Amino acid sequence: MNYHLFQLINAAAGVSDPVDDIFEWLAVWLIYVLGVLAAVPVLRGLRRERLAVIRVAAVLALAFAVGQGAAAISTEVRPFQTHPVHQLIPHAAGPSLPSDHATAAFAVAFAVGAFLSRRWGVGLAVLAVLLGFARVWTGVHYPADILAGAVIAGAAVGAVGVGGWAYERWANRRRPHTAPSR
Repeated sequence: MNYHLFQLINAAAGVSDPVDDIFEWLAVWLIYVLGVLAAVPVLRGLRRERLAVIRVAAVLALAFAVGQGAAAISTEVRPFQTHPVHQLIPHAAGPSLPSDHATAAFAVAFAVGAFLSRRWGVGLAVLAVLLGFARVWTGVHYPADILAGAVIAGAAVGAVGVGGWAYERWANRRRPHTAPSR
């Protein structure tokens, strides 16, 4: 199924040079655009929601660590290593699952959406989907690699959210309760 879906998407590559140019740009450069755009709600959050910004950073760190761990144990290699594909951008051989680009893009999008701004999160998630699709179009990832990155990002947001909630609950129990003044 994964390879079949890859073939459906990647088969369209190499047909139109202008279309390929767009997807090549998205596959390589959109991650930087996404990072710059994510800086807007993050910098706004520094002024009034520092804990939320810390949670966004924690999501990125956790997603990166889990993604690196998954790549270390994954046996999935890149599509161009085992199949004839339309590879439109250069890439080193190596583990394919999960996509680092997709993991980072979805982690930023989901974390911003969960902790800072739903509207910004939705916009960033749309860009993350475009980036993931472009990575498949250009022949450097399978669709499951992109999906794995999104799942890791979602799990990291959930873990940081639950961890933050548990910490706040613990910290509130440790604070001394004061009697109401009369």
